[in-house]
Amino acid sequence: MKTMATRLIFLCFSLFSSTTISFAKATPKFPSSILRPEKLSLSTENELYRAKYFTQTLDHFNYHPESYETFQQRYLINDTSWGGAEKNAPIFVYTGNEGDIEWFAQNTGFVYENAPRFEALIVFVEHRFYGESIPFGGDKKVAYKNSSTLGYLSSTQALADYATLIIDLKKNLSAPDSPVVVFGGSYGGMLAAWFRLKYPHVTIGALASSSPILNFESITSPYSFNNIITQDFRMCKAIDDPTGGNDTFAKLYGAANIYYNYSGDATCFDLDDNSDPHGLSEWTWQGAEEYIQKHNRHNSERRSVTWE
Repeated sequence: MKTMATRLIFLCFSLFSSTTISFAKATPKFPSSILRPEKLSLSTENELYRAKYFTQTLDHFNYHPESYETFQQRYLINDTSWGGAEKNAPIFVYTGNEGDIEWFAQNTGFVYENAPRFEALIVFVEHRFYGESIPFGGDKKVAYKNSSTLGYLSSTQALADYATLIIDLKKNLSAPDSPVVVFGGSYGGMLAAWFRLKYPHVTIGALASSSPILNFESITSPYSFNNIITQDFRMCKAIDDPTGGNDTFAKLYGAANIYYNYSGDATCFDLDDNSDPHGLSEWTWQGAEEYIQKHNRHNSERRSVTWE
């Protein structure tokens, strides 16, 4: 057990040391970590995972009558490499972002690549209010109706969801001593980092990739995100390809093609595409309400205390 835990912690530290963390500037329209134009290959049974559902509590922190309502939270599981509970083999958990969990499961190869090495069980947990994990009977019209229902959409509730599900899953697998490492990228990375801080008894480590955990006003430079993007484009072969000459539009097309057509299958893409194939519709509300308005309220309260 101790040896396995040490190896996992070493993995996390080694990955952190080679991972570039970007700090995005908070704006009213919070940036998404998902590329919209690519289509999602939906499947409940495939070689990557099996879809399962967990009966989750609506409200983990209050004691109102509606707090005890439940909803079906989807999670995806892959046990092809798992060494089993008898070996205390680890569990890799991806803390789901703002969208359909299948999209993240199909675009996070790093977890699958490392699972065989550690004989790890892979679990992708869907974030509440996204994908199929919709409270209020799965009815989006009801769940997204107003602040009385959307008030249950928060990172704090989501972290409690993950802790509850992981603890129950380990119990059902008779694997109480299997160490858990959480993974995430962008907002999911923020969740992974916060999860390790808030629930250290549930996970021994977290890998937070490109997670702007300090992306708040007066904490990081408002230009840091643009500086990182500028550096990214200076590595960008599509823009610096000498065969393109001085054709600016050709270079712009090459860069956009990477973003909108990285699979190479699209014959045409619409830069103004407002469709929502990945279930991101409530991210604008969550990003603005939870991260921007709360931060502004915090600053206002802090200034009031200072003046008093």
